[in-house]
Amino acid sequence: MIGQETRDVERKITAILRILSESKQPVGGRSISIMLEEQGIHLGERAVRYHLKIMDERGLTRLAGPKDGRTITIAGQDELRNSLVTDKLGFVSSRIEGLAYQTNFGLRSANGKIPVDITLFNRDDLTRALKIMSDVFAAGLCSSELVALAGEGASLGQTVIPRGKVGLATICSVALIGCLLKTGIPAHARFGGLMQVRNRQPYRFVDLIEFSGSTIDPSDIFIAGRMTDVKSAASTGEGKVLAGYHEIPLLSLVRAEELLQRLTNHGLMCPAILARSGEAVCEIPRSPDKVGLIALSGLNATAAAVESGIDVTNKAMCGMMEITKLRPFRELL
Repeated sequence: MIGQETRDVERKITAILRILSESKQPVGGRSISIMLEEQGIHLGERAVRYHLKIMDERGLTRLAGPKDGRTITIAGQDELRNSLVTDKLGFVSSRIEGLAYQTNFGLRSANGKIPVDITLFNRDDLTRALKIMSDVFAAGLCSSELVALAGEGASLGQTVIPRGKVGLATICSVALIGCLLKTGIPAHARFGGLMQVRNRQPYRFVDLIEFSGSTIDPSDIFIAGRMTDVKSAASTGEGKVLAGYHEIPLLSLVRAEELLQRLTNHGLMCPAILARSGEAVCEIPRSPDKVGLIALSGLNATAAAVESGIDVTNKAMCGMMEITKLRPFRELL
Protein backbone atom coordinates (compact mmCIF):
# COMPACT_ATOMS: atom_id res chain seq x y z
CA MET A 1 0.00 0.00 0.00
CA ILE A 2 1.37 3.40 -0.95
CA GLY A 3 1.92 5.72 2.03
CA GLN A 4 0.62 9.27 2.01
CA GLU A 5 4.12 10.76 1.85
CA THR A 6 4.99 8.61 -1.16
CA ARG A 7 1.73 9.58 -2.88
CA ASP A 8 2.48 13.27 -2.32
CA VAL A 9 5.88 12.86 -3.97
CA GLU A 10 4.31 11.00 -6.90
CA ARG A 11 1.70 13.72 -7.34
CA LYS A 12 4.41 16.37 -7.48
CA ILE A 13 6.41 14.31 -9.96
CA THR A 14 3.29 13.92 -12.11
CA ALA A 15 2.70 17.68 -12.02
CA ILE A 16 6.31 18.34 -13.09
CA LEU A 17 6.06 15.74 -15.88
CA ARG A 18 2.90 17.45 -17.14
CA ILE A 19 4.70 20.80 -17.31
CA LEU A 20 7.61 19.27 -19.21
CA SER A 21 5.29 17.42 -21.60
CA GLU A 22 3.54 20.67 -22.54
CA SER A 23 6.78 22.59 -23.15
CA LYS A 24 8.60 22.68 -26.47
CA GLN A 25 11.86 23.72 -24.78
CA PRO A 26 13.86 22.47 -21.77
CA VAL A 27 12.49 23.89 -18.52
CA GLY A 28 14.58 24.74 -15.46
CA GLY A 29 13.81 24.34 -11.78
CA ARG A 30 12.97 28.00 -11.21
CA SER A 31 10.46 28.10 -14.07
CA ILE A 32 8.91 24.83 -12.94
CA SER A 33 8.52 26.19 -9.41
CA ILE A 34 6.70 29.27 -10.74
CA MET A 35 4.36 27.20 -12.93
CA LEU A 36 3.59 24.83 -10.06
CA GLU A 37 2.74 27.82 -7.87
CA GLU A 38 0.19 28.90 -10.49
CA GLN A 39 -1.43 25.47 -10.10
CA GLY A 40 -1.58 25.81 -6.32
CA ILE A 41 1.38 23.48 -5.71
CA HIS A 42 3.89 25.15 -3.40
CA LEU A 43 7.31 23.71 -4.21
CA GLY A 44 10.41 25.89 -4.01
CA GLU A 45 13.17 25.88 -6.61
CA ARG A 46 15.45 23.79 -4.41
CA ALA A 47 12.71 21.21 -3.79
CA VAL A 48 11.95 21.07 -7.53
CA ARG A 49 15.60 20.25 -8.23
CA TYR A 50 15.42 17.48 -5.64
CA HIS A 51 12.42 15.97 -7.43
CA LEU A 52 14.11 16.38 -10.81
CA LYS A 53 17.10 14.40 -9.50
CA ILE A 54 14.75 11.57 -8.55
CA MET A 55 13.13 11.75 -11.97
CA ASP A 56 16.52 11.68 -13.72
CA GLU A 57 17.47 8.55 -11.79
CA ARG A 58 14.20 6.90 -12.82
CA GLY A 59 14.78 7.83 -16.47
CA LEU A 60 11.69 10.05 -16.61
CA THR A 61 13.61 13.23 -17.45
CA ARG A 62 17.00 14.21 -18.82
CA LEU A 63 19.23 17.25 -18.65
CA ALA A 64 18.96 18.96 -22.01
CA GLY A 65 19.48 22.67 -21.51
CA PRO A 66 21.69 25.21 -19.81
CA LYS A 67 22.07 24.75 -16.06
CA ASP A 68 19.12 22.62 -14.93
CA GLY A 69 16.93 22.63 -18.05
CA ARG A 70 15.06 19.32 -18.38
CA THR A 71 12.96 17.56 -21.00
CA ILE A 72 10.64 14.62 -20.57
CA THR A 73 11.73 11.20 -21.89
CA ILE A 74 9.62 8.51 -23.54
CA ALA A 75 9.55 6.71 -20.18
CA GLY A 76 8.37 9.95 -18.58
CA GLN A 77 5.55 10.32 -21.10
CA ASP A 78 4.47 6.75 -20.40
CA GLU A 79 4.57 7.39 -16.65
CA LEU A 80 2.45 10.52 -17.10
CA ARG A 81 -0.21 8.55 -18.96
CA ASN A 82 -0.37 5.84 -16.32
CA SER A 83 0.31 7.66 -13.06
CA LEU A 84 -2.18 7.90 -10.20
CA VAL A 85 -5.39 7.20 -12.06
CA THR A 86 -7.46 8.06 -8.98
CA ASP A 87 -5.96 11.54 -8.99
CA LYS A 88 -7.18 12.03 -12.55
CA LEU A 89 -10.82 11.53 -11.54
CA GLY A 90 -12.39 14.93 -11.69
CA PHE A 91 -9.56 16.26 -13.88
CA VAL A 92 -12.06 17.44 -16.48
CA SER A 93 -14.09 19.25 -13.81
CA SER A 94 -10.95 20.93 -12.49
CA ARG A 95 -10.01 21.97 -16.01
CA ILE A 96 -13.44 23.49 -16.55
CA GLU A 97 -13.22 25.44 -13.30
CA GLY A 98 -9.74 26.74 -14.14
CA LEU A 99 -10.67 27.92 -17.63
CA ALA A 100 -13.93 29.45 -16.43
CA TYR A 101 -12.06 31.42 -13.79
CA GLN A 102 -9.58 32.73 -16.40
CA THR A 103 -12.35 33.92 -18.75
CA ASN A 104 -12.19 37.70 -18.62
CA PHE A 105 -13.45 39.17 -21.87
CA GLY A 106 -15.91 42.02 -21.63
CA LEU A 107 -19.02 42.63 -23.71
CA ARG A 108 -18.47 46.37 -23.74
CA SER A 109 -14.75 46.38 -24.53
CA ALA A 110 -14.98 43.31 -26.82
CA ASN A 111 -11.55 42.11 -25.73
CA GLY A 112 -10.05 39.74 -23.19
CA LYS A 113 -9.40 36.02 -23.03
CA ILE A 114 -11.78 33.17 -23.73
CA PRO A 115 -11.31 29.35 -23.52
CA VAL A 116 -10.93 27.41 -26.77
CA ASP A 117 -10.89 23.91 -28.20
CA ILE A 118 -8.28 23.25 -30.87
CA THR A 119 -8.45 20.74 -33.71
CA LEU A 120 -5.46 19.79 -35.84
CA PHE A 121 -6.06 18.76 -39.47
CA ASN A 122 -3.67 17.46 -42.08
CA ARG A 123 -2.91 20.41 -44.32
CA ASP A 124 -4.18 18.57 -47.42
CA ASP A 125 -7.57 17.94 -45.79
CA LEU A 126 -8.27 21.55 -44.87
CA THR A 127 -10.33 22.60 -47.91
CA ARG A 128 -12.58 19.56 -47.64
CA ALA A 129 -12.91 19.95 -43.87
CA LEU A 130 -13.92 23.60 -44.15
CA LYS A 131 -16.64 22.73 -46.63
CA ILE A 132 -18.06 20.05 -44.34
CA MET A 133 -17.87 22.25 -41.25
CA SER A 134 -19.52 25.20 -42.97
CA ASP A 135 -22.90 23.43 -42.90
CA VAL A 136 -22.57 22.84 -39.15
CA PHE A 137 -21.77 26.48 -38.41
CA ALA A 138 -24.56 27.65 -40.72
CA ALA A 139 -27.01 25.45 -38.80
CA GLY A 140 -25.94 27.05 -35.50
CA LEU A 141 -24.77 23.78 -33.98
CA CYS A 142 -21.53 25.08 -32.48
CA SER A 143 -21.03 27.04 -29.27
CA SER A 144 -20.04 30.11 -31.30
CA GLU A 145 -19.40 31.22 -34.88
CA LEU A 146 -16.02 32.67 -33.90
CA VAL A 147 -12.89 30.72 -34.86
CA ALA A 148 -9.19 31.16 -35.57
CA LEU A 149 -7.06 29.33 -38.15
CA ALA A 150 -3.27 28.90 -38.08
CA GLY A 151 -0.69 27.02 -40.15
CA GLU A 152 2.38 25.05 -39.11
CA GLY A 153 4.76 26.87 -36.80
CA ALA A 154 2.14 29.42 -35.75
CA SER A 155 0.40 29.41 -32.39
CA LEU A 156 -3.20 29.20 -31.27
CA GLY A 157 -3.11 30.19 -27.63
CA GLN A 158 -0.50 27.95 -26.03
CA THR A 159 -0.58 25.38 -28.85
CA VAL A 160 2.11 25.45 -31.56
CA ILE A 161 0.87 23.93 -34.82
CA PRO A 162 3.08 20.95 -35.89
CA ARG A 163 4.65 20.46 -39.31
CA GLY A 164 2.18 19.50 -42.01
CA LYS A 165 -0.83 20.48 -39.89
CA VAL A 166 -3.37 23.28 -39.72
CA GLY A 167 -5.04 24.25 -36.47
CA LEU A 168 -8.59 25.48 -35.95
CA ALA A 169 -9.57 27.10 -32.65
CA THR A 170 -13.25 27.18 -31.70
CA ILE A 171 -14.79 28.75 -28.61
CA CYS A 172 -15.21 26.16 -25.89
CA SER A 173 -18.61 25.92 -24.22
CA VAL A 174 -16.75 26.53 -20.94
CA ALA A 175 -16.78 30.18 -22.02
CA LEU A 176 -20.44 30.30 -21.03
CA ILE A 177 -19.57 29.06 -17.52
CA GLY A 178 -16.90 31.75 -17.32
CA CYS A 179 -19.32 34.49 -18.36
CA LEU A 180 -21.84 33.38 -15.76
CA LEU A 181 -19.13 33.32 -13.11
CA LYS A 182 -17.94 36.80 -14.04
CA THR A 183 -21.43 38.19 -13.53
CA GLY A 184 -21.73 36.55 -10.13
CA ILE A 185 -23.78 33.51 -11.17
CA PRO A 186 -22.23 30.23 -9.98
CA ALA A 187 -22.58 27.46 -12.57
CA HIS A 188 -21.91 23.77 -12.01
CA ALA A 189 -20.76 21.80 -15.08
CA ARG A 190 -22.32 18.37 -14.60
CA PHE A 191 -22.33 16.33 -17.81
CA GLY A 192 -20.94 16.16 -21.30
CA GLY A 193 -23.41 14.39 -23.52
CA LEU A 194 -24.78 13.27 -26.83
CA MET A 195 -28.00 15.15 -27.54
CA GLN A 196 -30.62 13.99 -30.01
CA VAL A 197 -32.03 16.64 -32.35
CA ARG A 198 -35.51 16.34 -33.89
CA ASN A 199 -37.04 18.83 -36.33
CA ARG A 200 -33.96 21.01 -35.72
CA GLN A 201 -34.85 21.26 -32.03
CA PRO A 202 -33.09 19.71 -29.02
CA TYR A 203 -35.05 16.62 -28.01
CA ARG A 204 -33.23 14.57 -25.35
CA PHE A 205 -29.85 13.31 -24.22
CA VAL A 206 -29.11 9.76 -25.33
CA ASP A 207 -25.78 9.47 -23.52
CA LEU A 208 -24.14 11.35 -20.64
CA ILE A 209 -20.72 11.32 -18.99
CA GLU A 210 -20.26 13.09 -15.68
CA PHE A 211 -17.38 15.57 -15.79
CA SER A 212 -16.33 14.83 -12.21
CA GLY A 213 -15.93 11.13 -12.94
CA SER A 214 -14.00 11.38 -16.20
CA THR A 215 -10.32 11.65 -17.00
CA ILE A 216 -11.05 12.49 -20.66
CA ASP A 217 -13.25 15.19 -22.11
CA PRO A 218 -16.60 13.52 -23.00
CA SER A 219 -16.61 15.15 -26.45
CA ASP A 220 -13.36 13.35 -27.30
CA ILE A 221 -14.91 10.05 -26.27
CA PHE A 222 -18.04 10.52 -28.38
CA ILE A 223 -16.08 11.72 -31.42
CA ALA A 224 -13.50 8.93 -31.24
CA GLY A 225 -16.29 6.38 -30.82
CA ARG A 226 -18.04 7.68 -33.96
CA MET A 227 -21.21 8.14 -31.90
CA THR A 228 -22.20 11.54 -33.30
CA ASP A 229 -24.41 12.33 -36.28
CA VAL A 230 -23.78 16.04 -36.59
CA LYS A 231 -23.84 16.08 -40.41
CA SER A 232 -27.42 14.80 -40.46
CA ALA A 233 -28.44 17.21 -37.72
CA ALA A 234 -27.10 20.09 -39.84
CA SER A 235 -28.57 18.97 -43.16
CA THR A 236 -31.90 17.36 -42.18
CA GLY A 237 -32.50 18.55 -38.63
CA GLU A 238 -32.36 14.96 -37.31
CA GLY A 239 -29.21 13.68 -35.62
CA LYS A 240 -26.98 13.57 -32.54
CA VAL A 241 -24.76 16.45 -31.47
CA LEU A 242 -22.33 17.20 -28.64
CA ALA A 243 -23.57 19.35 -25.76
CA GLY A 244 -22.86 20.07 -22.10
CA TYR A 245 -25.39 20.11 -19.28
CA HIS A 246 -24.87 22.63 -16.48
CA GLU A 247 -26.84 23.92 -13.51
CA ILE A 248 -27.28 27.39 -12.03
CA PRO A 249 -29.24 28.57 -8.98
CA LEU A 250 -32.94 29.07 -9.57
CA LEU A 251 -32.72 32.56 -8.07
CA SER A 252 -30.31 33.63 -10.84
CA LEU A 253 -32.63 32.62 -13.69
CA VAL A 254 -33.60 36.15 -14.79
CA ARG A 255 -30.02 37.44 -14.72
CA ALA A 256 -28.85 34.36 -16.62
CA GLU A 257 -31.48 34.90 -19.31
CA GLU A 258 -30.33 38.50 -19.74
CA LEU A 259 -26.68 37.43 -20.03
CA LEU A 260 -27.42 34.72 -22.58
CA GLN A 261 -29.37 37.17 -24.69
CA ARG A 262 -26.51 39.68 -24.61
CA LEU A 263 -23.97 37.02 -25.62
CA THR A 264 -26.20 35.99 -28.52
CA ASN A 265 -26.85 39.59 -29.63
CA HIS A 266 -23.10 40.32 -29.66
CA GLY A 267 -22.44 37.21 -31.78
CA LEU A 268 -20.14 35.72 -29.14
CA MET A 269 -22.14 32.60 -28.34
CA CYS A 270 -24.89 30.67 -30.08
CA PRO A 271 -28.18 30.45 -28.17
CA ALA A 272 -28.07 28.15 -25.15
CA ILE A 273 -31.06 26.24 -23.76
CA LEU A 274 -32.23 27.38 -20.36
CA ALA A 275 -35.01 25.57 -18.51
CA ARG A 276 -37.82 27.48 -16.92
CA SER A 277 -38.69 27.17 -13.26
CA GLY A 278 -39.92 23.67 -12.44
CA GLU A 279 -39.09 22.29 -15.90
CA ALA A 280 -36.83 19.45 -16.93
CA VAL A 281 -34.59 20.15 -19.90
CA CYS A 282 -34.05 17.51 -22.60
CA GLU A 283 -35.52 14.93 -20.20
CA ILE A 284 -33.01 15.64 -17.42
CA PRO A 285 -34.87 16.41 -14.17
CA ARG A 286 -33.49 19.50 -12.48
CA SER A 287 -32.10 19.43 -8.97
CA PRO A 288 -33.99 21.26 -6.21
CA ASP A 289 -33.51 25.03 -6.42
CA LYS A 290 -31.51 24.61 -9.66
CA VAL A 291 -32.10 25.40 -13.32
CA GLY A 292 -30.73 23.30 -16.16
CA LEU A 293 -28.64 24.91 -18.88
CA ILE A 294 -27.49 23.23 -22.10
CA ALA A 295 -24.65 24.61 -24.23
CA LEU A 296 -23.61 23.21 -27.60
CA SER A 297 -20.01 22.00 -27.92
CA GLY A 298 -17.36 23.89 -29.85
CA LEU A 299 -16.29 20.54 -31.33
CA ASN A 300 -19.49 19.74 -33.26
CA ALA A 301 -17.96 20.94 -36.52
CA THR A 302 -14.93 18.72 -35.87
CA ALA A 303 -17.24 15.76 -35.22
CA ALA A 304 -18.84 16.28 -38.64
CA ALA A 305 -15.40 16.21 -40.27
CA VAL A 306 -14.55 12.95 -38.49
CA GLU A 307 -17.89 11.47 -39.60
CA SER A 308 -16.72 12.16 -43.16
CA GLY A 309 -13.49 10.20 -42.68
CA ILE A 310 -11.13 13.10 -42.02
CA ASP A 311 -8.36 12.40 -39.51
CA VAL A 312 -8.07 14.97 -36.73
CA THR A 313 -6.35 15.50 -33.40
CA ASN A 314 -8.51 17.20 -30.81
CA LYS A 315 -7.28 19.31 -27.92
CA ALA A 316 -10.45 19.98 -25.97
CA MET A 317 -10.38 22.78 -23.39
CA CYS A 318 -6.71 23.31 -24.17
CA GLY A 319 -6.22 26.94 -23.16
CA MET A 320 -7.11 30.59 -23.55
CA MET A 321 -7.05 32.99 -26.52
CA GLU A 322 -7.63 36.69 -26.97
CA ILE A 323 -11.11 37.03 -28.42
CA THR A 324 -9.87 39.75 -30.80
CA LYS A 325 -7.90 37.04 -32.66
CA LEU A 326 -11.11 35.17 -33.54
CA ARG A 327 -13.39 35.89 -36.46
CA PRO A 328 -16.64 34.47 -37.92
CA PHE A 329 -16.19 31.08 -39.59
CA ARG A 330 -17.72 32.33 -42.85
CA GLU A 331 -14.69 34.60 -43.37
CA LEU A 332 -12.51 31.49 -43.80
CA LEU A 333 -14.42 30.39 -46.88
